[in-house]
Amino acid sequence: MDKAAPQDDRPRKRHILLRIDSWIDSTVWNAGFRLGVWWEDITIFFRRFTVRGWKKVLFEVLGEGMTWGTAGSVLMLALALPAFEETKGNWRAQSDFAVTFLDRYGNEIGHRGIIHEDSVPIDELPDTLVKAVLATEDRRFFDHYGIDFLGLARAMTINAQAGGVVQGGSTLTQQLAKNLFLSNERTIERKIKEAFLAVWLECNLSKKEILRLYLDRAYMGGGTFGAAAASQFYFGKSITDINLAESAMLAGLFKAPARYAPHVNLPAARARANEVLTNLVQGGLMTEGQVIAARLNPATVIDRAEVSAPDFFLDWAFDETRRIAAPFAQHSLVVRTTIDMGLQQAAEESVESSLREYGESFKVKQGAMVMIENGGPVRAMVGGRDYGESQFNRATKALRQPGSSFKVYTYTAAMEKGFKPESTISDAPITWRGWSPQNYSKGSYSGRVTMLTAIAKSINTVPVRLAKDELGTEVIAETAKKMGVETPIRTDKTMPLGTSEVTVLDQATAYAVFPAGGLQSRRHGISQILNYDGDILYDFNRDEPPAKRVVSEQANASMNYMLTQIPIIGTARKAALDNGIVAGGKTGTTQAYRDAWFVGFTGDYTTAVWFGNDDYTSTNNMTGGSLPAMTFKRLMDYAEQGIEHRAIPGIENPLPGPDKKKDAEIAVAKPGDETALPPLVRPRSLSGDVTRLLKSLGEKFNTAPALKVPAELPGKVAEIDRQSTGTVIKGSRNAGR
Repeated sequence: MDKAAPQDDRPRKRHILLRIDSWIDSTVWNAGFRLGVWWEDITIFFRRFTVRGWKKVLFEVLGEGMTWGTAGSVLMLALALPAFEETKGNWRAQSDFAVTFLDRYGNEIGHRGIIHEDSVPIDELPDTLVKAVLATEDRRFFDHYGIDFLGLARAMTINAQAGGVVQGGSTLTQQLAKNLFLSNERTIERKIKEAFLAVWLECNLSKKEILRLYLDRAYMGGGTFGAAAASQFYFGKSITDINLAESAMLAGLFKAPARYAPHVNLPAARARANEVLTNLVQGGLMTEGQVIAARLNPATVIDRAEVSAPDFFLDWAFDETRRIAAPFAQHSLVVRTTIDMGLQQAAEESVESSLREYGESFKVKQGAMVMIENGGPVRAMVGGRDYGESQFNRATKALRQPGSSFKVYTYTAAMEKGFKPESTISDAPITWRGWSPQNYSKGSYSGRVTMLTAIAKSINTVPVRLAKDELGTEVIAETAKKMGVETPIRTDKTMPLGTSEVTVLDQATAYAVFPAGGLQSRRHGISQILNYDGDILYDFNRDEPPAKRVVSEQANASMNYMLTQIPIIGTARKAALDNGIVAGGKTGTTQAYRDAWFVGFTGDYTTAVWFGNDDYTSTNNMTGGSLPAMTFKRLMDYAEQGIEHRAIPGIENPLPGPDKKKDAEIAVAKPGDETALPPLVRPRSLSGDVTRLLKSLGEKFNTAPALKVPAELPGKVAEIDRQSTGTVIKGSRNAGR
């Protein structure tokens, strides 16, 4: 009996399981049945709203509109987020700084920042100025909310009828958004950001605040920013005192300040002012009778020589000042920069003359250049062809593919690993992750070549083979970063051929390591920052750490040897300097000829040159060995005149002393050489010996007020200068110049 008991429990357990199964089945069935009833009730309910005919079409359109509206809202949010990132932090902080800039010699070269005393409230501005600006820049300013769709449609219609761009569609708020947060780079991304930021400004500022900021921040030509500063510069009077003719002339500057600056081209400025007066009449803001006096008596301006301020450099230096001086309590500053105005003017002339002479044939419209003296000071910077037309700095902000000029980082990493210029490597077809790079002469390969031959002829397969088999792209990227490239570098398989974008300033900074002997170039544009009491708040030599070694002496010497051969036997023969001065460097040409580079150096200077188009259109087969190399030669031949030449580390340079006769003949085109640029002749200056002597005397005078000048001193100065330059200086007065 005891053994049979467990068997009697089995039917009971089976019964329990059957009940559970039955409960699950009934529950599921009941749930499904109720769901069906619920769905039928909903269907019956919504059938009451069924429409037919034209109403059905309306509801279908509304339904599709809601669907696409939801999707569009998500898309708009995704596009808006990058724009709103620009507003992070204190975007008004620029107005906290008022900076006066000096060149390397202490001469005033410009101002940046907003001086609060010059900012005039809108209510105190002449009514004629406000009306003139609105009539010309944005007639519907008080009617739109940042974006004027009616004005945009009107501009598109007028442009279509004219067959070109004759009227812009941007509102005044959009222009302010660009001035405050963005650059002048012509990209779709910038235009999208500009639109969102315009709406953001309308949400956060009143119309009066927007108009005041616009009038305070706009570039007005002549190195001036803001209408108040422009009024003082052009008319010598407060902006509250200007008349209708002067208001019209100022309002006409917003479109193209360099083209219409009255101190440069008064007839063009008056013609533009007459257009503004017409806009006032057409916009209904004034009558023809009210503007006729201004037409008959146009504005006159103060007689000023054309002011050539290094505006691209000043913009960059102002950003550097704000970065360095942010912790300082004082923001009214005097900044001594590193710029040499003689070299700056030569750099600007070199770029402009190259574009003027060859721009049409090469189909290229823009160029940029940075020159760094050995030791790190930036001596010249050209950020574009015309600052008045576009304030976008192509030297510091434009990200362009460097092409073969990037190969130096691959070869430097290889030299660090133990390769030598005479080491051989295969120039043969190679495939890496499904990619097969081609040489410039497609289908042409040289077999085993030396590293020197590979870099001199800019063979593409060799750096790719080095990256694939010897180095890896991470090592190359780290080498570029150590040498001074600040732009993030992509490490994909095409990177060794220069597909990762960099700036012109990046390239100049990194190449300056080679004449520095492998040490950091310590690139800088500011040497001192002072307050208006003369206290030194910052000194580069005092406050910055010494240069660290980033390339070994052996690798640096090998690179210098190879790079100095490129102007002799390689792709940069048009960059070879005259007067026996040794130069090294590398050309770069990107796919479809969109960018052309030459970055080169002597023992004294490093210069990076770029030419291309803002819209990334292709040039007419322009290579780095053509216009960039020629422009480099033009500037460097000028820069090397009449100075004490330094040797390139590891290279036995023939270092000629200053030769007055050769200096006058430098860079003269050979007969029949149609590609040579006209030479620049550098003004004579004191030799280094005399400069050092006068500097030491100045220091002695400062420390010893009672010091008497020996009677024989002028004679000694003249003798030293005679020995070093062949120039005779007569008397102490000339010796002190």
